[in-house]
Amino acid sequence: MLLATFKLCAGSSYRHMHNMKGLRHQAVLAIGQELAYIQQGEEAMQKALGILSSQEGWKEENQQTNGDKVLSKVVPEVGKVFRLEVVVDQPMERLYEELVERMEAMGEWNPNVKEIKVLQKIGKDTMITHELAADSAGSLVGPRDFVSVRCAKRRGSTCVLAGMATHFGEMPEQKGVIRAEHGPTCMVLHPLAGSPSKTKLTWLLSIDLKGWLPKTIINQVLSQTQVDFANHLRKHLESSSTPEARC
Repeated sequence: MLLATFKLCAGSSYRHMHNMKGLRHQAVLAIGQELAYIQQGEEAMQKALGILSSQEGWKEENQQTNGDKVLSKVVPEVGKVFRLEVVVDQPMERLYEELVERMEAMGEWNPNVKEIKVLQKIGKDTMITHELAADSAGSLVGPRDFVSVRCAKRRGSTCVLAGMATHFGEMPEQKGVIRAEHGPTCMVLHPLAGSPSKTKLTWLLSIDLKGWLPKTIINQVLSQTQVDFANHLRKHLESSSTPEARC
């Protein structure tokens, strides 16, 4: 009887230890994956800021009467990127709140976005998101979605929101939707010199829409998407009033 009891306890102890080892292994894998996402977000930020810092080779794609403009250039190993430069008559903290803290509500005011969901938050600065884009260019560009790692950081008086495509096992490709990819992308926000109640917004857009699309359509869609974004953002900010947030 004593021997049987000992064997039973030993077996239970072994199973418990085996389960604990399995849990520890899973925890190590999860932590490793989170660190990889954080590193990927940091790399996206550095690459995007590096592209923006180069002032050579930019060509005008779109110029609005209000001063908004879209530039483009071809970057080795990245492809064609687009750069929106606008001034918004709102403080930087207000833009940060809408673009980061209330990111999931973007579909309510930006008709080019059907839905954005935060799939996972990692620490204070990093998150994994899923974005479902609306059809564009008269439905020539069909449904696209994106899975991205994003990070948001403040450098002095400047806020940087960066990201790029990533793999997230819990969000596989959706039927009837083409999984497109963001390259190194970022938005840079900082108070306008001499007018701290206004914000200079620079948006670097690098994107692979996948599928078969003529370059002329891609260029038109992406540059117009940036112009539309600025218009929708201004309209939304003017029609809403919320407490200021800080990044």
